Amino acid sequence: MNNKKNKNKLKNKLSNNIIRILENSSLDLNYKQLATKLNITSHNDKQLILEVLAQLVGENKIKETDRGKYSASQTSTINHYTGTLDVSSNGNAFFITEDSEKDIFIHNRNLNTGLHHDTVKVYVFRHKKNGRQEGEVVEIITRAKTEFVGVFQQNNNYGFVVADDTHMYSDLFISKNNINNAENGDKVLVSLQDWPQNSKNPFGIITKVLGKPGDHNTEIHSILIDYGLPYEFDPSIETEAEKVAVKISKDDISQRRDFKNTLTFTIDPKDAKDFDDALSFKVLENGNFEVGIHIADVTHYVKEKSILEDEAYQRATSVYLVDRVVPMLPEILSNNVCSLRPNEDKLTFSAVFELNKNAEITNQWFGRTVIHSDKRYAYEDAQEIIENQDTNNKDSLNQAILILDNLAKQLRKKRLQNGAISFDKVEVKFNLDKDANPIGVYIKQAKDANKLIEEFMLLANKKVAEFIGTNKSGQASKNTFIYRIHDDPKPDKLEDLKNIINKFGYKINTQSKKDISSSLNQLLADVHGKPEENMIETLTIRTMSKAVYSTQNIGHYGLAFNYYSHFTSPIRRYPDMMTHRLLQHYLDGNKSPEASFYEEKCKHSSEQEYLATKAERDSIKYMQVKYMQKFKDRIFEGVISGVTEWGIYVEIIENKCEGMVRIKDIKDDYYLYDEKQYALIGQVTKNCYQLGDTVNVNVKKTDLERKHLDFNLIGKVPQ
Repeated sequence: MNNKKNKNKLKNKLSNNIIRILENSSLDLNYKQLATKLNITSHNDKQLILEVLAQLVGENKIKETDRGKYSASQTSTINHYTGTLDVSSNGNAFFITEDSEKDIFIHNRNLNTGLHHDTVKVYVFRHKKNGRQEGEVVEIITRAKTEFVGVFQQNNNYGFVVADDTHMYSDLFISKNNINNAENGDKVLVSLQDWPQNSKNPFGIITKVLGKPGDHNTEIHSILIDYGLPYEFDPSIETEAEKVAVKISKDDISQRRDFKNTLTFTIDPKDAKDFDDALSFKVLENGNFEVGIHIADVTHYVKEKSILEDEAYQRATSVYLVDRVVPMLPEILSNNVCSLRPNEDKLTFSAVFELNKNAEITNQWFGRTVIHSDKRYAYEDAQEIIENQDTNNKDSLNQAILILDNLAKQLRKKRLQNGAISFDKVEVKFNLDKDANPIGVYIKQAKDANKLIEEFMLLANKKVAEFIGTNKSGQASKNTFIYRIHDDPKPDKLEDLKNIINKFGYKINTQSKKDISSSLNQLLADVHGKPEENMIETLTIRTMSKAVYSTQNIGHYGLAFNYYSHFTSPIRRYPDMMTHRLLQHYLDGNKSPEASFYEEKCKHSSEQEYLATKAERDSIKYMQVKYMQKFKDRIFEGVISGVTEWGIYVEIIENKCEGMVRIKDIKDDYYLYDEKQYALIGQVTKNCYQLGDTVNVNVKKTDLERKHLDFNLIGKVPQ
């Protein structure tokens, strides 16, 4: 029985491969030529090719053009589409293509070596039993990833690498010649070399030994390497950075607007070392306020076509992991030369606004400046001033912060009235000991001091984009510029959100753009402080399109801005460096450069930002798993944050750590996944574990390498 099953499976695979080869061939081919292309040499397998060819001709999937010669049938490409794969941890996948409104399910047996995010060609068909539309990969067009981090398991003269990446459903086979001094149990970097036709496993070569699993630095470096992100600078880059002239010359100052005698300060996290931005404040004779938003003039030091510029472009962003920052620029630049440290003259690029008491802009100016910061505040320091509201304190810095806080609140109110979405998502932070072990978890939320800085940075980004993006009559200009764009949410995703939140008694109005934004803000306000808050905020964020960089402006939906750019963080974001250069280019009266050159850089920057975000999330998951290792006997209250056919995800309320309860571990009944109710339902007891339910769990297993928590389900918390 098994032999017949294996033969049918091989025939199906051969069918797809023969169709693919014939579709991509300009010549008609005979069975020997096909055997060569398929790397088939055995007599039995060649006979099987003849059987498959006869079957395909009979099904009109290929044509026999001459005796023993074959070509693709005109009808064979009808159900073939190109798109990308989204592979889940259980090995099944969904095929995403613009040719279909819905993602198409692909069973693991039909992936035919397709991996997560690969660009593939897929044959789409109706399942014989359930009638559901499914797909089968018939061609790998582009591999999204060919390098994987994992643990090497040695077997005498060969071995396997078990990848950390949960999307990688097959271990990589390593031959004796490709072990390259790795030892059993080492964490390694492996490069996928080949995936032969009849092999269950891809073949790989170990290119680097990273260390031992569980070692802190090994695991953090593994996260970065897995996403192709660097964790150190080449010595040549460090040497070049040390050559940068630190001293500010009289000539530098003479060509800039001088703010050295204007009250100026920074507000940043207490552990920050790279200060991108500073605010200056002055009360004008007419009673209005002059607010300067001063940004580190990185492009003064990092010149185009230099190796520092190339390095900044390749990295495109700093990466913020739990225990460290991997900077875009060497520390001598990011934390010293460019950083707007107090009591030092610094070169800046500035947006300066005159605002009245109603936070209305009456004048604006953009250009290069020099500043001298009077004080460095941590957010906590500024927050204390705001909360005390001591108007009798005549200290000029104290007064400046209170007035700027009032202006920022007015700017924020107007922004929300115009349709901006108010995401105040909580951040999970860790207290670490000297060895970077997590000894505590705390939840960080943005307070007024954070929002003060945020509003003025948003204002600068918006006004710089408007300045270049519009002409004197307010119409869109054709000037090439770097925009931060954010598309409208997709209607189908909003409908999905609507269906989920309805079960919690919440509603959103999707009639118009303004209705959507106002009802989303109301939803976020309604869930504040509730057990389901974090889950619903996360689901709401997922309905949003991803913000990216582009020269093609479509506005920013989430902020309700028609024009928006990134100008305020050039120490840590390469697009801001491009924005600075282009702004100066136009201030100098030059014509618009070619957009395609910048569009390519925008695309690269967006991709690097996406990878950095993934690495940041993985470092948080890693620390959460590490933190939870010491709580194996404790029962926690959590919220069901996800429901799938293989189990439920539970987020612990007090520390936001998320883990999985596998369906096979719920022993009191046989549970099935109900897609419509977002629930697991017991077939005998009719017990229901639904998205948003509050449950008790304890830790079953912690897997540091896979950054995964398994929970035992204790039961529902009575409502």
